[in-house]
Amino acid sequence: MASKDLQKTVPFEGSNLSKKEQIAHMFNDIAGRYDFMNHFMSLGIDVGWRKKALKLLVPLQPKMILDVATGTGDVAIMAQRMLQPDKVIGIDISEGMLAFGREKVAKAGLSDKITLQAGDSETISFPDTTFDAITAAFGVRNFEDLEKGLAEMYRVLKPGGKMVILEFSNPTKTPIKQLYNFYFRYITPTIGKWIARNKAAYSYLPSSVKAFPQGQVMIDILQKIGFQAVTCKTLTFGICSIYCATR
Repeated sequence: MASKDLQKTVPFEGSNLSKKEQIAHMFNDIAGRYDFMNHFMSLGIDVGWRKKALKLLVPLQPKMILDVATGTGDVAIMAQRMLQPDKVIGIDISEGMLAFGREKVAKAGLSDKITLQAGDSETISFPDTTFDAITAAFGVRNFEDLEKGLAEMYRVLKPGGKMVILEFSNPTKTPIKQLYNFYFRYITPTIGKWIARNKAAYSYLPSSVKAFPQGQVMIDILQKIGFQAVTCKTLTFGICSIYCATR
């Protein structure tokens, strides 16, 4: 039920476009302001979240990493620096985001180690068991079909490989819950309208977080797909969660 609710949650209510098409259009529109908005709205805490997620992959020493819904490549770049794999491949449906990501990769001098390419996370264009590790930061809740996307990630992961998903979650403790809900409901869309010049994108954000299956529900979905040793760790009073799973 939870994943069905997520599928119905779209950026542009009343649009004839599919959720996938709406997501691509939305991110193309905000690509130039996306990084600034991320850091501004999280007060820079999002950088630490990414580091904590990637640290879970250190013991694995992965040689091939797939970064799903890579956006502007923040995780791909951080993964290359922290884990030093042979190759990081990032896929995303937004060409606008990828264009900014490729500029960042080139500026970091990592174009020989990181490839960012157009790709649909629900039909990943790589053979079975290609990657040692898979990462996804703040992207899986944008899937049109969550379980299909997760199953694809399972398919291209090597046996013994590890997947790490970083995603927003809803705090449950007072008063953080109330403050968080107020910020997301009223402040976030206003900031989105003023700075990103796209109120719809930042109204969709809280709606998609609310609809996303969290905690044990998400663990159950991952286990149903076939993942093992599934864990969920909440960060910053429950604002964010790290899901870690092994094939």
